[in-house]
Amino acid sequence: MDEEEFEDTSMRLYLDSANVQEWEKWAEAGLFYGFTTNPTILKKDGVPCNIASMRHLTREAFTLDMEELQLQAWGTTGVELYSCGLDLMDLDSRVVVKLPITLEGAKAARRLIADGVPVTMTGVYAAHQVVTALAMGAAYAAPYVGRMTDAGKKGLEEAARMQKIVDLGSNEGGMRLLVASVRSAEEVAMLAAEGCNTFTISPAVAARLFDEPLTTAAAELFQEHADEMGAMRGH
Repeated sequence: MDEEEFEDTSMRLYLDSANVQEWEKWAEAGLFYGFTTNPTILKKDGVPCNIASMRHLTREAFTLDMEELQLQAWGTTGVELYSCGLDLMDLDSRVVVKLPITLEGAKAARRLIADGVPVTMTGVYAAHQVVTALAMGAAYAAPYVGRMTDAGKKGLEEAARMQKIVDLGSNEGGMRLLVASVRSAEEVAMLAAEGCNTFTISPAVAARLFDEPLTTAAAELFQEHADEMGAMRGH
């Protein structure tokens, strides 16, 4: 069989949060493949950026039956990032180590990938950085769509261009574009129509995935008619 027949193109959604209460709320819906965090999210959610806290998050994530947890390494040199990445990977084999797509991040990524550690190159703002991540053998490259737009770029168009590079490039490792910093459910739909199949979204955007007044009205009408015909709740 052709190798391409085995390519996994299924949709993956991640929740971009370090708030365990949010994790518990959304895990019940069965919507998410995993959770993603970084030091900025840790700060926002009041979680210390240390290995002990990452161990707690790891335990909570996999208790909730997630497939992956993406944790970002910290450090200023390739050696520091590599060492931190190993510490994160030691927490669980399902952890994906996130690294900034800088020269020092690349140095750490090379060693981690050689050790069999899946890595996400994050902080992607330009299409050529996706080429870099592909060449490195990363598992994911994470562009920040909303932040690109804030910086004066056309974030949606740039992300669509990045996806084309992933689709057309030599991608033996099956690297995915992990689209981050999306600001609305509509942006998710627009990029999915362009071939993007992997997103990490905030709890606020996750809520908007179910925020359709016509659907709410239809569900209420269904229940109203069921009640009129004597349906018993829960049966």
